[in-house]
Amino acid sequence: MKKYSFCLPLAIALISITLPCYCKAQDEFKYDSSYYTIYPDKLTVRTFLSQKYAHFDVPAFDGSGVRDLEYRSNAKMSMGIGATYHNLSLNLGYGFGFLNNNTQKGETKGLDVQLHLYYHNKWAIDVLGMTYKGYYLNHESNVATSSPYYYRSDMKLNVLGAAAYRIANSQKFSYSAGMTQNQWQKKSAGSLLYGAQIYYASVNGDSSFVPQQVSKGFPQNGVNNVNFLRAGAGLGYAYTLVIKKHFFATASLIGNLDVNIATEKGTDDKANKTSISPGTIYKAALGYNGNSWALSATWAGMASWFTTASSPERYFMPTGNYRITLSKRINLKKH
Repeated sequence: MKKYSFCLPLAIALISITLPCYCKAQDEFKYDSSYYTIYPDKLTVRTFLSQKYAHFDVPAFDGSGVRDLEYRSNAKMSMGIGATYHNLSLNLGYGFGFLNNNTQKGETKGLDVQLHLYYHNKWAIDVLGMTYKGYYLNHESNVATSSPYYYRSDMKLNVLGAAAYRIANSQKFSYSAGMTQNQWQKKSAGSLLYGAQIYYASVNGDSSFVPQQVSKGFPQNGVNNVNFLRAGAGLGYAYTLVIKKHFFATASLIGNLDVNIATEKGTDDKANKTSISPGTIYKAALGYNGNSWALSATWAGMASWFTTASSPERYFMPTGNYRITLSKRINLKKH
């Protein structure tokens, strides 16, 4: 499937570049061991259930009384295995049929590579490369259809980008402990986050995003292609609450202010617009962590709002990943 090939070189190149850096940095990093523990000689193995998503909302006229068109992916839930060593993770999952029997929403096909890295415990780095095809509208879209859901097999979404944020209090706060469980946060701590991001995304279909029967409520009638490039800086905070050394809850939120260059295309014309648009990056985790075992539920995602030439109302595009994970740490060196 050639149209999905751009994600694979990105993942391979990133792993090749970061592997030697991680191994060296993990050995040299100094931290407060009373707050968290790292395991340089242990391999963290895991089994997990994972659900990824990439959605797209088309805004209606303000005050029209018509709901926005909320296009949703029906990506498969995956069951898989994985491993982490020196903060570098590899996970392999498959969407088994017994986990995915909701065929009424139609099928979403594609490839989704999401890398969440914590370099030297000082940087939180997110890299996304995804392509989805096949979207449905929720029941509240006011679009009548003979099927339970209005489904667009032709609708495609592509995202490629990266974000890097400095963890100011890396001596006491471990992002990895909450999100990948290859470390153990034993005392509550938080950290200021600051950095930048850059993303490119496109959404297109064979016909207008707006179904004909609700076209009067939308200024984007006739638009079948939207793409945008956004880049900017952000500031946020992350915190892990630890109860009795083992039970934890992690939450982080970063707000970004980006320069956004958006292009809309219809059947016969094209319009560009440059604007300042908000965005967020959010992560959360809840579970149990200890010296050998960890059990967690995590959520990592981002959301973008942007305007185009057809309307002052903002498009909305959230992407992310839900995961439930059981992890075990294994000694690689004998003492």
